[in-house]
Formats: sequence, structure tokens, C-alpha cells
Amino acid sequence: MINKLQILLFGCLVVFLPSLAKAFCPVCTIAVGAGLGLSRYLKVDDAISGIWIGALLMSSSLWFAGYLKKKKVGTLWAVIFAAALYAATFVPLHYYSIIGHPSNTIYGLDRLIFSAIIGTIFFPISASIHKKIKSSNKNKSYFPMQSVVIPIVVLLLSSLAMYVFLTRIYG
Repeated sequence: MINKLQILLFGCLVVFLPSLAKAFCPVCTIAVGAGLGLSRYLKVDDAISGIWIGALLMSSSLWFAGYLKKKKVGTLWAVIFAAALYAATFVPLHYYSIIGHPSNTIYGLDRLIFSAIIGTIFFPISASIHKKIKSSNKNKSYFPMQSVVIPIVVLLLSSLAMYVFLTRIYG
């Protein structure tokens, strides 16, 4: 069985290695943020909203890492930015007791954090899916806004999978 430390370490590995993935455009980051806003407005479960939070944080981190790379600034600053962004998101949530309730966990980890790790992992996966699809078409997108649509579809599918998981486990 997976323990909290393994999930946390894997999540940190993905977060702190932003140079392994290609950054997305700001439009994609905004689209993910809009999806998060919509889910919070509709009072969607934290385990599903967390997927969008993790994706938004990863998208922002990758976007800023791409910006720093263009400015020829070292990768260390991208790592520091990503760590600060995640800390600025989760520390206040813990401080205000939004996360950390013992009864609001999945596999012993807070639901929001657990699913944010999933979003953090799936966002770069969607980037690689887009890149692979694009490379199969002479490095051109098959349709307009493909780089935005693919991450949204991946996040929607992972949200659906989380919903199915939650209904099977918690009824």
C-alpha cells in the first residue's frame, strides 16, 4: 500500500523538476484556473477541486520556468518559485484549517493535497500528450487551441476518475 511519504516525495519530485516538462502558454493556465473557479463555485468535492489546484500550480510553475529559461536564468530560481507557489497555496489552507482534518483523508493524506498531487502529475502528462500528437502532424496542431483542449480533457477525465473512485470507496 502507498504511504503518505511516498506520495509526498513523488509529488515533490514532479514539482521540483520543472525543466523536464515544457511550459504551457498563459491561456492554458487561465483555462485551468477557470475550471478551478467553476468547480469551487459549484461546491465540488475537495478531492476533485484539488486536481485542478495541482494542475494550476504546475501550469503556473512551468510557465514561469519557461519565462526564466528565455531570460537565461538558472533552473534553481524556477524550483524556488515552484516551491514558494505551492507553499503559498497550502500553508494558508493549513493555517485556516481548510486542510488537515483527520476525517477528510484519502489513504491517510488530506483529500485536497492528495488530489493536488494528482493534478500536479497529470498536467505535465497532458503536455507530453499534446507534444506527441503535434509531432505526429509535422509539428502542427490538428485543431486550434489544441494545447488548451488536451490538458482540460485530461483534467476532466482525471476528475471523473476521482469521482468514480470516491463513490465506490465512500458510497
